[in-house]
Amino acid sequence: MAALDGIDLEHLDFGAVEPKEFARIVKGLPTGQIADFMAGPERRRVLDEVFQRMHTLFKPQAAGSRDALVRWRITAGDEAPDVYETHIADGTCTVTASETDRTPRLTLTMAAPEFLKLVSGNASGPTLFFTRKLKIQGDIRLAGGLTYFFDIPKP
Repeated sequence: MAALDGIDLEHLDFGAVEPKEFARIVKGLPTGQIADFMAGPERRRVLDEVFQRMHTLFKPQAAGSRDALVRWRITAGDEAPDVYETHIADGTCTVTASETDRTPRLTLTMAAPEFLKLVSGNASGPTLFFTRKLKIQGDIRLAGGLTYFFDIPKP
């Protein structure tokens, strides 16, 4: 059972956790503990919650007139990755919880711990990229500015 400061992660209602609190939880967990937790049955529930919130944290003014499909591949060892897509266009961010036949402008591939650290503001994309924990395929310029399109909490 994964716990932090008395928080039982396996029974935590991630839908009720505010982004700043989520960032604090992720910051307080060692990478190995995040990996163990995300290798378990709660993985999809956590990923679904993170992606469902993307549209609420999206900053349309920062994205401007961009039209970009971003494919996220969240790896889990030898298992098939979880794939989500975010389409940024017309001042909105729309999430699809699977891979579509559309061609992405950018594909980001990383393990679950790195993904959670990135989206919670506990890791930077460039650092993950240069340490080979984040693979980028496609528009590297878009990748470099992607975090600016979201109101990511400061842990």
